[in-house]
Amino acid sequence: MNLSMKQNMALGSVAVLGLALGQAQEIPDRPEKLIFPPLIYDAPNPADYRVELESGAVVYIYPDRERPLIDLSVNIRGGSYLDPKGKEGLAGLTGSLMARGGIPSSSADELDEELEFLAARLSSSLGGLNGSVSLNLLSKDVDRGFEILRAVLAAPSFQEDKLALRKTQALQGLKQRNDDSRNIESRERNFLAYGEDFWFNRHTTAASLEGIRREDLLAFHHEWVHPRNFVVSISGDFDREAMLKRLDGVFAAWPHPGKKTPPVPQKREYGKSGVYIVDKDVNQGRVSIILPGIRWDDPDYYAIQMMNDVLGGGGFTSRITNRVRSDEGLAYSARSAFPGGAHYPVVFRAGFQSKSRTVAFATSIVLEEIERITREPVTAEELLTAKKSFIDTFPNNFASASQVVSAFAGDEMIGRYAKQPDYWANYRDNIEVVDIAAVQRVAKRRLNLGQVIILIVGQKEEILKGHPDHPVNLGRLAKGGVKELPMRDPLTMQPIK
Repeated sequence: MNLSMKQNMALGSVAVLGLALGQAQEIPDRPEKLIFPPLIYDAPNPADYRVELESGAVVYIYPDRERPLIDLSVNIRGGSYLDPKGKEGLAGLTGSLMARGGIPSSSADELDEELEFLAARLSSSLGGLNGSVSLNLLSKDVDRGFEILRAVLAAPSFQEDKLALRKTQALQGLKQRNDDSRNIESRERNFLAYGEDFWFNRHTTAASLEGIRREDLLAFHHEWVHPRNFVVSISGDFDREAMLKRLDGVFAAWPHPGKKTPPVPQKREYGKSGVYIVDKDVNQGRVSIILPGIRWDDPDYYAIQMMNDVLGGGGFTSRITNRVRSDEGLAYSARSAFPGGAHYPVVFRAGFQSKSRTVAFATSIVLEEIERITREPVTAEELLTAKKSFIDTFPNNFASASQVVSAFAGDEMIGRYAKQPDYWANYRDNIEVVDIAAVQRVAKRRLNLGQVIILIVGQKEEILKGHPDHPVNLGRLAKGGVKELPMRDPLTMQPIK
């Protein structure tokens, strides 16, 4: 490219920039001096996409002719909390084998081959809180694709050989439970945060896995997989009315009466304050700092999100990250999260990994920052940065047709549409009205260090030694002192004595 061509291209770019910024604005000498008009963006209205079918299923639908594809997800209310006692893992097995255990017209292997030929993706799950069956395919193959979808949802075969294989794979997974300190940390954090009897802490064991039969999968499926428990999100290359008629056909004349799924159990017991250590020989100690949490519909939700963004949720702009990583170099990543739980209050957590000898020092720094945000108001600049991170990225929630219907289906699943139908319309305003006083108020109310639980997974002896240059007594960081948690048997989940 010669110089003249480059000059012409540069002039063209300047002209385009001038048009974008408005002719009245001169081209500044630095990019941060650019002034853009305010972004005007109205969130889509979920009611415009929502349809209730005669079968009881709720559908969020968005035709999108840009690509010859259809993207569909059937969200299913219900999951592991419905497992019968002694058959923990049943929901997970049922969900995984709906799409991978064959259908009346095809064996599992034949179905996999056909899906590959169609360049379609089919998956299913039922573990955790809820389940789903997802299908992505070319719009030209919609007839056969929906025949398969109907069979997977209404009449999965649960082939014995595939069940046996999945149980073998699951058992192997159980044996590896204690291999990764991350898994141990997550597991023990849930026990401390919600109690031994919380439904989420009823883990699959070798005995419960062995006791599950094909008949159990059929019974579980017939009881809970029913259109009344479905929330569908669908987008892609189709006519809206024709697709709704097609979905009516998929869900019509269901072969099993089914039941409406009950609410997610709320019984939980937050643990006693203290420092809990699981002794494991790893290079770095993993730390979780826990405090009681909230649900998504908590009145303080928006102020809590701003507070947490300043504290540790905002990455390199947050205090915990700057103190632990940038200032002291004690961890590669240090963050906090204060999510609003979808179905039950999810705890606040701050966490990091650090060398064994610096675990106590790094923990004390995080606690200092938690205490400081309850005592001192955040700055106007910190709050503005937090607000902008939420408001400026808001349109990203609806960047595609699939994201639009997925977001609304998620709201339907947790009851947000019924309780707050204007949630997205009011979201930015609710963020904008949060002020410094509100942030300090929720910090004082929600970050009570008298309730703090500190979980550490790592080399106990080295961690307790601390760092010679930064002596910190772990036992004084929480009022309950230091306790050792025994490792759990990976096959029974009972503490190893």
